[in-house]
Amino acid sequence: MMPSPETLDRLAAVTGEKHVIRSEADMQPYLHEWRELWVGHSPMVLRPGSTEEVSKILSICHETRTAVVPQSGNTGLVGGQIPFGEEIVLSLDRMTRIRNVDARDNSITVDAGVILKNIQDAAEAADRFFPLSLASEGSCRIGGNLSTNAGGLGVIAYGNTRELCLGLEVVLADGRIWNGLKRLRKDNTGYDMKNLFIGAEGTLGIITGAVMKLFPRPTDRATGFVALPSPAAAVELLLLAQARSGGRVAAIEILPRNGFAFTLKHFAIRDPFAGAAPWYILLELSGSGDLSALLTDLLAEAAEKGLVIDATIAQSEAQREDIWRIREAIVDVQKREGGSIKHDVSVPVSAIPDLITRGTKAILDYMPEARPMPFGHIGDGNLHFNVSQPVGMDKQAFLDSWEEMGERLYAVVLELGGSISAEHGIGRLKRDKMKKIKSPVELQMMQQLKALFDPLGILNPHKVLPE
Repeated sequence: MMPSPETLDRLAAVTGEKHVIRSEADMQPYLHEWRELWVGHSPMVLRPGSTEEVSKILSICHETRTAVVPQSGNTGLVGGQIPFGEEIVLSLDRMTRIRNVDARDNSITVDAGVILKNIQDAAEAADRFFPLSLASEGSCRIGGNLSTNAGGLGVIAYGNTRELCLGLEVVLADGRIWNGLKRLRKDNTGYDMKNLFIGAEGTLGIITGAVMKLFPRPTDRATGFVALPSPAAAVELLLLAQARSGGRVAAIEILPRNGFAFTLKHFAIRDPFAGAAPWYILLELSGSGDLSALLTDLLAEAAEKGLVIDATIAQSEAQREDIWRIREAIVDVQKREGGSIKHDVSVPVSAIPDLITRGTKAILDYMPEARPMPFGHIGDGNLHFNVSQPVGMDKQAFLDSWEEMGERLYAVVLELGGSISAEHGIGRLKRDKMKKIKSPVELQMMQQLKALFDPLGILNPHKVLPE
């Protein structure tokens, strides 16, 4: 139901007209997701500056049955942050306060609208380390990271965002505030409420604050770029690295030759190897000790086992940044090759080679000229199994095959005991697939939770749960 002009004026009075966006032109940055899969519509964008203002807004929305789409950095990849048309957008981009940094407790308390990079910087200023790292860390915000349980590059060592969170502050659908901002590492007093909201994509409550874990800053790190013959060799290298490093594998990222070739084609990046290899790994160790020597010995042993074709190890911070630029560029370079159909999936780590082999076959059987590009976080079994359009094919015609291509890949993922969403969430993109991947009991429990926390269905409607 479209909110009445009177309701919109009441909502605007909470933040003040200065922090309200009503014109369609000015709302556009809040209504477009970056891949342009969805363009939303909304009667209003509200930009509250405090938890209390969020509380007042939701109290009015509950009273008037006005639907709300919470939004942080608008970097989501499944459309969960985009309104359908009748919902107001509640942006947390003004809630950017770092409330407290406690180096002794290794914790940082922040507003939900704090940009991820700013949390990393605040931790570093306190001689601490915040390990969540994403390609969008300069623009994504911690509330969105929590709402989607973001993963990123350091999951193998530190876990998903869920594992990095100690406590939350949440505004419920009727405006009540739950203050769960505890710094405790152990609290065994009944249900773990915070984990209901993490990964719920704003459908159960709006996260307005969080206590996140910090860690001692690593005293050393070593980064290598490795050429390999196969994904199976990459998995064996991972197991060897874990065994030899004593738990100091901080990141291990796989990319195929075509992804690296795209990067070499479109960016000023140097190929460190004389010849091409089928697959590549970025491997980073982090912790204490002479990690460069450890990585050198590790890769020499891997080469003796036939796991490594060639390798280079960064000898300076500049060289380390060059290696990481190869991995980071693969996100942007796909746009330069035309349409890209993206899949965020996970399987048990041991099943990664089967996923790549069988998934690639399923895609090429459907579209022989397509260019599969599986890459990502093999340390936790999460691949971004993206597909670039065939050379010369119409972009829109290619993108129109997203659903059918996804069905074929997801069939392989599910047969391997995997998930069709590893770190991006469900949102709008995968909502209608939930009936196929969740049991009736599981769906019923989710629906009952939704009805309990949001009985009027005003929080991020038409997302996550099938209709």
